Amino acid sequence: MRSVELFAGAGGLALGTAAAGFRHEAVLEWNKDCISTIQENQSRGVKPVCEWPGVKRVDVRGVDFKPYEGIDLLSGGPPCQPFSIGGKHRGDKDARNLFPEVVRAVRETRPKAVLIENVKGLLRPKFANFFHYVLLQLRYPDLVQKNDEDWAKHLSRLERHHSRTKKPDYIDFFHKANAADYGVPQKRERVFIVAFRADLTTNWSFPQPTHSQDALLVSQWVTGEYWDTHKIANKDRPAKPVSNRLAKLKSGEIEVNTQPWLTVRDTIADLPDPRNVILSSQILNHWANQGARTYEGHTGSPLDEPAKTLKAGDHGVPGGENMLSYPNGKVRYFTVREAARLQTFPDGFYFAGAWTEAMRQIGNAVPVRLAQAVAASVKNKLSGGDSA
Repeated sequence: MRSVELFAGAGGLALGTAAAGFRHEAVLEWNKDCISTIQENQSRGVKPVCEWPGVKRVDVRGVDFKPYEGIDLLSGGPPCQPFSIGGKHRGDKDARNLFPEVVRAVRETRPKAVLIENVKGLLRPKFANFFHYVLLQLRYPDLVQKNDEDWAKHLSRLERHHSRTKKPDYIDFFHKANAADYGVPQKRERVFIVAFRADLTTNWSFPQPTHSQDALLVSQWVTGEYWDTHKIANKDRPAKPVSNRLAKLKSGEIEVNTQPWLTVRDTIADLPDPRNVILSSQILNHWANQGARTYEGHTGSPLDEPAKTLKAGDHGVPGGENMLSYPNGKVRYFTVREAARLQTFPDGFYFAGAWTEAMRQIGNAVPVRLAQAVAASVKNKLSGGDSA
């Protein structure tokens, strides 16, 4: 199935959609460092990146999408900064708000399906009207905003049109998902908007979670399988937490039918300590970055839980999301390779740039495994399968 990827970044969403079976006819990105990363992986022959068309620096506002008319999927993650909790929250007033370009791309390509990812801040009450506006534009992409019309007036016109016709061009769905629930070793909540051309389907549902915190609790504190797998002696295991939920899990009162959440330890246990220069130098993007420290509200990600949400900030991101916290209280920065694993990038995928820049690319990315799960569900629906 044919696809076009907007706002590709370092390629997390594009890798996921490719793994789900979509073939990219265009991969578009503006950031020069992200482009360097994709081009470097193409030159290294990393699949499926080497099969993508040439990626050049391009501003989507100047792209003619008509040559891609009739594609199966239009996907992308518009810049999240206008809506991010960590940003200035300027929303539609932020020049980086590129949702209008997504709608234009839909209008010009008429894809069978649309897949959009963004931060959970998009669902905050402050942006409720704007989010409703985005959805209505996707439903009626041909009802274009006029030159003398601000978005609020355009929204009113879209609402009037919808009340009269109730026959949208696209049927939209949205869902807030935690990446940890889909096999990503990271607590990362993101919003997905999925839309299908109305002549194709009116029925779809977001894929069901495959992993859970409950299953991790059972593995750690009921069966002990987690600690046994990692060869952690009883004396070195942390104290068992006391909670009503754990008691119910132990008694079988709460039934668990999923796999355990993956933890930081699950993810990086086989990598050499990056402070061992000889061993770490043999691993792609696996070098130590010095200077990590803790202070109030900046404590890093515990080793035996999924990581905190990796962020695109520099060293001092709030909460210490880019740091690993050992059980003894010591901390260090994640290496680029470790962070890439926490975002489920393949080990052969190279990130260009220094530590700070590479971490920014990773922090802005869509977890590959989560992207694949959602894209596979979309592809299944387009192929005539069940909705989930």
